[in-house]
Amino acid sequence: MSQPLSYFPGLRFLHSPGPTHVPKAVMDAMSEQPMDMADERLDPLIADCEEGLRSIMKSDDAEVFIYSSNGHGVWEAVTVNLASPGQKVLVASTGHFSDSWALMTEAMGVEVVRTPYREGYPIDPADIEQALGADRANEIVAVYVVQTDTASSITSDVPAIREAMNRAGHPALLVVDVVASLAAAPYGMDAWGVDVTLGASQKGLMCPPGMAFCAANARAIEVARANPANRFYWDWERRRGAPSYKKFCGTPPQSFLQGLRTAISLLHQEGLDNVLARHRRFAAAVQAAVEVWAEGGQMQFICQIPSARSVSVTTIEINGVAPDMIRQVAREQFNVSLAGGLGPFFGRAFRIGHLGDLSAPMVLGCLSAVEGTLRSLQVPIGSGAINAALDALKAQ
Repeated sequence: MSQPLSYFPGLRFLHSPGPTHVPKAVMDAMSEQPMDMADERLDPLIADCEEGLRSIMKSDDAEVFIYSSNGHGVWEAVTVNLASPGQKVLVASTGHFSDSWALMTEAMGVEVVRTPYREGYPIDPADIEQALGADRANEIVAVYVVQTDTASSITSDVPAIREAMNRAGHPALLVVDVVASLAAAPYGMDAWGVDVTLGASQKGLMCPPGMAFCAANARAIEVARANPANRFYWDWERRRGAPSYKKFCGTPPQSFLQGLRTAISLLHQEGLDNVLARHRRFAAAVQAAVEVWAEGGQMQFICQIPSARSVSVTTIEINGVAPDMIRQVAREQFNVSLAGGLGPFFGRAFRIGHLGDLSAPMVLGCLSAVEGTLRSLQVPIGSGAINAALDALKAQ
């Protein structure tokens, strides 16, 4: 194989499930000079970001807390606000990210109850109903759910989970991680009965990594207020109200806020329904191509339920060739960055991200690069994958 290039002409296509491609308008907004802390433009900037996030989550009055953090940071923020050491939370097992969240929660002294995990399948709401029903003393404070697990590319049914919790008659809060699904898959915080939502900047929100948020309804705020756990930087109560720096426990991340406000504006200019439809089209195209490649006998979807396959990312198990070799060839010969397998899929799978600021030519270019990579590595694949992707794009 030739030596890797130190310079790549043209654009490198970024098809990880995060970070994702950042629009130029967002990058331009982030390059604006930061403001004095007393600048009269600062409060409206923060308010626009809070209201913009509420609009995308579809919540009328959830309180929004924005952090200089990644998604793992807001996992900790949620736990330290809602649960004390010795209390319990229920983590709905859906793969690598739910397990990582559970391990972090246990490290904070909170007891974790896990539902059974079946590789390749979404969360079973019946497992949550059973676990809550067995908690006769109502010791479980909250149910943690990852809507889209980016490792397995599986999206679970949040409304069905809420219905299962209602049937159990349990007072636990419903906490949903939308890091990989917000502004890509349907989500309705208020309508779905979600008490706390958490997300991050680097996926469907089309911003660089480094900023994350929680949104909590009144019931969750009351649970947090009564929680005696020691906390400071993550504390929701300390971050409520004016002045502006109080909302961030110090200096606001102004450049990120400028970028986020612009990204939210772009999403609304496109129209949120159109954004969701675009993600459905692109996911259908990628999955149509994978189905054809899989005819060669060495590839398969990790997600075994077609309706649960994510609109954000597709995880593909492959035999006979190392997934990292596929990523290397795609990156060095075709200028396309793919993602590797995580957790139990490390060394077994690669991932194609298809969310955020993408167009149909970008998706088709990625698929052509993946097919070129597979052919150069002599991986047996079916014929006609790109035509299948084109047909899927037209059918949506």
